[in-house]
Amino acid sequence: MATLTIASPHSHPHQDSGHSHIHGAIDPTIATSDRGLWAVKWSLVGLLITSILQAGVFWLSGSVALLADLIHNVGDAMTALPLGLAFWASRWKPTERFAYGYGRLEDLAGVAIVAIIFFSALITAYESLDRFYHPQPLHHLGALAIAAIIGFIGNELVAIFRMRVGREINSAALMADGQHAMADGLVSLAVLLSAIGVGLGYAWADPVVGLVITAMLLKIVWESGQTIFTRLLDGVEPEVIATLRHAVEQVAEVKAVDSLRARWLGHRLYVEVAIAVDGHCSVQAGQAIAEAVRVQLQEHISYLQQVNVRVMC
Repeated sequence: MATLTIASPHSHPHQDSGHSHIHGAIDPTIATSDRGLWAVKWSLVGLLITSILQAGVFWLSGSVALLADLIHNVGDAMTALPLGLAFWASRWKPTERFAYGYGRLEDLAGVAIVAIIFFSALITAYESLDRFYHPQPLHHLGALAIAAIIGFIGNELVAIFRMRVGREINSAALMADGQHAMADGLVSLAVLLSAIGVGLGYAWADPVVGLVITAMLLKIVWESGQTIFTRLLDGVEPEVIATLRHAVEQVAEVKAVDSLRARWLGHRLYVEVAIAVDGHCSVQAGQAIAEAVRVQLQEHISYLQQVNVRVMC
């Protein structure tokens, strides 16, 4: 039985000296992290502009629904801080103690995002219930409606941007953050309904919208939490495993896939596969088959960090 460890192009090739060398190109892992930092930075700018505009209108109107939307936008902007830290830390080189690098920080940042969303939901629920018992008149309903539209446009643009980059670099944390921003866009439309309802004489419309916002946020907490905690527990999406298995089976010399394991570290995938081949193959033939498996996996999964192939002759 021959055991071979094959590193994908996204990992650091090692030579006999034990040092990493990359000739004439930037490490793709660092390039991906730079892309993530770029997305986080401009998302933060967009949400801060949206929040500042809405804060001015809240000061004029006193709407609890707009306050809820403002809290969401500020909370969404705050998520840029742990995400930025995670992408920045992923630049650090692996050490003897942290041999797999620091990609897990990105997953921990995802936990922080879910916690912020949950905290926002609690604040929204409290303020909405308090407004039922202590109603207050709203002012400048026209400005409130404009603020709602601004919130919707700002959040949707940020959501599309984050999710596009998240899919590009396969970052669950960034995609979860994009889903949060998309929900906030719908929340802003709910604020518009609140303004219309109050304008028609239904004072209860404002706190009701606040409670609707709370329910939407709790839904995001549940969905995003599932994604993040699955990654923390080394869970991998079934479709990813199916794609990996299909890629390995495309190599004609592979008789069977005895085992296939994968795990996420941030937005990079680590794979271990054991394959059975012809019992009479030589070591050189086994090496060639292992290389063919690596090429197939890389063609199907571009975000591989490392592939360990065990060939059993």
